[in-house]
Amino acid sequence: MGYPDTFEGFMVESQDTWTTFKKQEFKPKKFQERDIDVEIECCGVCGSDVHTIDGGWGGAPMPLCVGHEVIGKAIRIGDKVDSVKVGDRVGVGAQVWSCMKCKPCNMDNENYCPDKIDTYGAPYPEEMGGVIAQGGYASHIRAHEYFTFKIPDNIPSVEAAPMMCAGLTTYSPLARANIGPGKKVAIVGVGGLGHYGILWASAMGAEVYALSHSPSKKDDALKLGAKEFITTEDKNWDKPWAFTFDFMLNTADATNEFDLTAYMGTLNINGEMHHVGLPDKPLPPIMAQMFAPNGCKMGGSHIGNRPEMFAMLKLASEKKLKPIIHPVPISEKGCAEAVEGVKKNKVRYRYTLTDFDKAFPDR
Repeated sequence: MGYPDTFEGFMVESQDTWTTFKKQEFKPKKFQERDIDVEIECCGVCGSDVHTIDGGWGGAPMPLCVGHEVIGKAIRIGDKVDSVKVGDRVGVGAQVWSCMKCKPCNMDNENYCPDKIDTYGAPYPEEMGGVIAQGGYASHIRAHEYFTFKIPDNIPSVEAAPMMCAGLTTYSPLARANIGPGKKVAIVGVGGLGHYGILWASAMGAEVYALSHSPSKKDDALKLGAKEFITTEDKNWDKPWAFTFDFMLNTADATNEFDLTAYMGTLNINGEMHHVGLPDKPLPPIMAQMFAPNGCKMGGSHIGNRPEMFAMLKLASEKKLKPIIHPVPISEKGCAEAVEGVKKNKVRYRYTLTDFDKAFPDR
């Protein structure tokens, strides 16, 4: 049928063939009064996409179109939309709906709404069409206006796209920890998430330290704003840094292999180790006694809220922050190349799928 009745996307049929993408039509949710249709220009490739389609996080509804780092043009708006107009360049991240009524929603914590709808793989209730939400490796996306964000003019789309998930996921915990001048922040992992963590923490005025098992990433980490680079593959790497960091943002995807005692020992009194990397495997065993030597804490978070998204975009715009992005033209081959590259940790530091006009010429 075509737009607006159906959208077209590069979809995975099975987790057993997660690198095989086929272009096909899918039915979007019912269009409602606060919805926005976005004609997609580009879409970032997130680790979540890979964890979902390869089964690392468990089962997923198939066929599935992933992608939740979307930038495009608003081409249709609902009757009650007042924050976006047709023609605006907008972004959509990892969430497309929440109830707007519960305690978290009423406290600007809509990202913790128990009834939230993720951008892909989540079922819509029958009154919204009863379909499975499909993501941004597609011609279009339909999202509630509260989860659709105008993009500052001076941020290129290929750079803005990964900010919609990776950027917000790292910005939110730093903002909520009041990171700024006088704070010492450790960013664990210099990858798709971690390189944003370094950018944000440095721009906020903190003293930033990059922790990585890959010495080859030192130059990039320093260019992004780290004061020092600490190689965690060295024996007793942690000893000189005891009681140093006020906040540690762990973006790594292999925390199951960590000696957590070593990492926690580098935290200042009452410091926090905060997890935003979500690996397939469980954390190492934790004893309550591990928190006693410095009174440290451990926590985690899920993306961020709407005010934080706009604050992050403002910071990136005003300080002209430049992430390190590798564009890949979208196609069956391009999607496969990107998800395989993320899985094998080949990319430095984020893929953005581009050339959507060529892939979807009839939209």
